[in-house]
Amino acid sequence: MEFKNGLGDAAIQNVIASHPEIGDILNRYEIGCVSCKVGICLLKDVVSIHGLTKEQEASVEKEINDYLDRKAEN
Repeated sequence: MEFKNGLGDAAIQNVIASHPEIGDILNRYEIGCVSCKVGICLLKDVVSIHGLTKEQEASVEKEINDYLDRKAEN
């Protein structure tokens, strides 16, 4: 998975702290990182280890990248 701004290589707790909207996206796909107390998984790994279909993974990637594009425009 390729996330803009190298975000895929960031720890999920840092991603959600900086971008709470990404936590909302993950929650929609039943990826429970927002409530995880460890939070050291990388964003790119979090998406791939939760048993999503390839289509769901592509949707998560697109939603996150679209969000990042919108944020950059503001």
